[in-house]
Amino acid sequence: MDIELSQWNMDAELARFRQQAAAARTPDEWAELRNVYIGKKRGLVTKLMAGLRAAPPELKPKLGKEINRFKKEIEAALKSAGPARQTGRGRDTIDLTLPGEAPPMGSLHPLTLTRAMMLDFFYKMGYDVAEGPEIETVYYNFTALNTPETHPAREDADTFYLDADRLLRTQTSGCQARYMERRKPPFRMVSPGWVYRRDDDLTHSPMFSQLEGLVVGEGIHFGHLKGTLEAFAKHMFGQRVSIRLRPSHFPFTEPSAEVDVSCPFCETGCRVCKKTRWIEILGSGMVDPNVLDIAGVDSERFTGFAFGIGIERVAMLRHHVPDVRYFFQNDRRFLNHFKVG
Repeated sequence: MDIELSQWNMDAELARFRQQAAAARTPDEWAELRNVYIGKKRGLVTKLMAGLRAAPPELKPKLGKEINRFKKEIEAALKSAGPARQTGRGRDTIDLTLPGEAPPMGSLHPLTLTRAMMLDFFYKMGYDVAEGPEIETVYYNFTALNTPETHPAREDADTFYLDADRLLRTQTSGCQARYMERRKPPFRMVSPGWVYRRDDDLTHSPMFSQLEGLVVGEGIHFGHLKGTLEAFAKHMFGQRVSIRLRPSHFPFTEPSAEVDVSCPFCETGCRVCKKTRWIEILGSGMVDPNVLDIAGVDSERFTGFAFGIGIERVAMLRHHVPDVRYFFQNDRRFLNHFKVG
């Protein structure tokens, strides 16, 4: 409802406001006072501006100045006197004996925790840790690992190329090739790091973390590989873990095997395990003699085994996370589940 400005007394209204402001004590009372005078929908200033439109043209400049002065005084009073009282934190309400409020604390990311637990196992097994560049050459990412020129992994549909000779590494196996060039057998090493592939679904991400391992020495055989993987699975998932090895093929290992862990989300099959009841966590095998020869290692004398473990896959299984994308969304509601202490 518009106000008849000819009947409005600014000084009387200001006196009424000051009296109400002096009596206001609670946040609700201050909020009501604000709404009554400067509320956008039913505030007195809003009604005055509406009434100004119907005022005679010769009176509008004078009335407009009075309304603006009235509005500024109300806003200044609310701004200077209101905050402490509106929040209930006036000088007379503070209790200095109360303890302070602890700020929210962060925690290590679940992938960081999982990677640390994995590395702890291999540290105790006597492995070295080696790292390499994420921008890798075609030679170390493919050629040094016995990957044929016609292999599908070399296609740009699967790999992020920067130019003809450089790419975002698809695996940390390039670290193994570099390591073998600088070391003489026997040795054990693991290489953790970020890798990149053109893949994106519930269990795959275009950027993910991987930990690959390599053991080279005299008399190394497939039994050593299987024993290592079984011990690793028990370390990560407990003594009752169920795993299986399936024959497979990788250019840099022969024979090769993929290792699966039983799905923690179902007993009959679900979308995470693609109705198989198993989730692949790593690929492995005996190092192909060609890989040893390319690195300058005598393949007639030495043998070895290698494996590559998806850290996200292990974290999903340990913490029953159904979608790998949760790890990269930075949602505090998700991350707060992994706080320690």
